[in-house]
Amino acid sequence: MADGPGLRERKKQRTKETIRQAAMRLFMERGFDGVTVAEVAEAAEVAKVTLFKYFPTKESLVLEAAADDGPAPIVAARPPGTTPVAALRAHYRAFAAAPGSYPTLGSEDEVIRWMRVITDSPVLMAGMHRLLDEQRDELALVLAAERGREPGCEPGDLTPSLVAAQITGTVLMLKAGFFEFLVRGGSMADAGAYLARNVEHAFDLLENGIGHLYPR
Repeated sequence: MADGPGLRERKKQRTKETIRQAAMRLFMERGFDGVTVAEVAEAAEVAKVTLFKYFPTKESLVLEAAADDGPAPIVAARPPGTTPVAALRAHYRAFAAAPGSYPTLGSEDEVIRWMRVITDSPVLMAGMHRLLDEQRDELALVLAAERGREPGCEPGDLTPSLVAAQITGTVLMLKAGFFEFLVRGGSMADAGAYLARNVEHAFDLLENGIGHLYPR
């Protein structure tokens, strides 16, 4: 009897997770630059061609979790009448309230080791910067599509790109602060509380502007 679509999908997810876990185990032991794709495939007991079906690059074995949490899908899926800033504030409020339940994060120890794998590798740090640029551009496209429906919108309008740059910069600093808190020895609960305070401050600045800050 042939496998149904649901069973095939579950098998694919199990294979992908097996590869990811094998990769992270090796990277955490020996560093990202000290492990080859062939070694990851061998540890996961799959062929290299199979590995590349699930992870197109070596970097994606580590960075896929970060790629899955870009702001563009959150903004695109927001309810009618909700601003992008309000949608993102709600998303990161929920994350801060229960960071340990977030699907792409493991235990506190796993998160810390994951971050160290990234920060110890110039290749991964460069990949993170490219990923952030891609997320900014994806958000700008979402905003531009909405702005294009507004009366009086002119070609070449920079508003979507400017807003996307401000939002992605804010999200980057929120995430960086959260992970740095953990790496310095804070608990997941305390890191969530720290993030919760910064989420409110960060999105208040996005909503209200920065012109009132640092007067001279």
